[in-house]
Amino acid sequence: MTIPSIPGFTEHRVRVDDGVTLNAAVGGAGAPVVLLHGFPQTHLIWRHVAADLATDHTVLCPDLRGYGASDKPAESGPDVYSKRTMARDVVRLAAELGHDRFTLAGHDRGALVAFRAAMDHPDTVSRALFLDVLPTLDMWDALHGVSAAVGFHLYLMAQAPGLPEEMIQAAADPFFAHFLDAWTKNPDAIPADVRAHYLAASAAAVPSIVADYRASAGIDVDHDTFDKEAGNRLAMPVTVLQQDWGAALGYHAQGLWSAWTDDLEHRTVSCGHFMAEEDPGLIAEEIRALAVR
Repeated sequence: MTIPSIPGFTEHRVRVDDGVTLNAAVGGAGAPVVLLHGFPQTHLIWRHVAADLATDHTVLCPDLRGYGASDKPAESGPDVYSKRTMARDVVRLAAELGHDRFTLAGHDRGALVAFRAAMDHPDTVSRALFLDVLPTLDMWDALHGVSAAVGFHLYLMAQAPGLPEEMIQAAADPFFAHFLDAWTKNPDAIPADVRAHYLAASAAAVPSIVADYRASAGIDVDHDTFDKEAGNRLAMPVTVLQQDWGAALGYHAQGLWSAWTDDLEHRTVSCGHFMAEEDPGLIAEEIRALAVR
C-alpha cells in the first residue's frame, strides 16, 4: 500500500528519547506551528491544514509516540505513554528542528498531549488550540450514566494489560473503522487511501495505542489533579473548538475550559469530530488568528 503524504513536505526522523524516534512531516517557512493528530489516525489528518499554513508558517506534523511511523516503545511503566512524556517528545522534536517556541494545535489525543505541553512548557508553547476534547480530568468527570456509552473505548483501554490488546487485535479493522465512521459527518473528508492508511497504521500499533489510553485513566489523571489542586493554569492564549458534546452529555464545555485559562476563545462548530479534515479552511483560519493574538 502506498502511504499518502503531504505535498511539498519532507519526512524527518528525530530522536527524542532513549530508543524513541518520531516521524514528522515538515514544510513551509515562517513562524513555527506544531500540529498533533488524534485517534485513530496519524499526522496525515493535517494534510489540508498543513499545506494551507505552509504558505506563511513553518509547519511540523509529527506522528505521536506509539502512532504511525514513530517508534512504539513497550509499556514498561506508567510514564512511557503519559501525556507528560509525549509532550516532552514534541518539545524536543521541535527544538531539534530549530524551534524553541511555537504555536501548538492538537486534535483528540493530540490535544491532550498539547494540553500537557502547554501546562509543562509555558515558555515553549506560545499559543494553544485544542480540537474537540476536554482536559483528561474533566473528561472522566463528564462521563456518567448511559450517555457514557459513547466513550466505551475509554473504559476498555483503561483495563490492565492483556485483555484490551487481545480483544482489539482480534478485530482491529472493524474496531478502528467504527470511530472513523461514527465520528464523522462527512465521510468524503477521509478518502479511501487515507482511510486504509489509518486502519493499517492503527492495527500495527494496538499495544501502544492502548497504552496511551491506559495512561489517561491513571498517571494523566494524577498530573491533571496536581495542577488543578495547585491552581496551575495555562499561561498562553487558548482557543478551543468543539462539537456540542455538552448538550449530549450534560456539561458546560466553556465553563470547564475556563477553569484552566484566563485567555480563552471557545466556540462550538457544526462539522464532525475530524475537524481538520472536514473543515480544514476553518481550522487553518483559527490557527492563523490564534498565532497573532
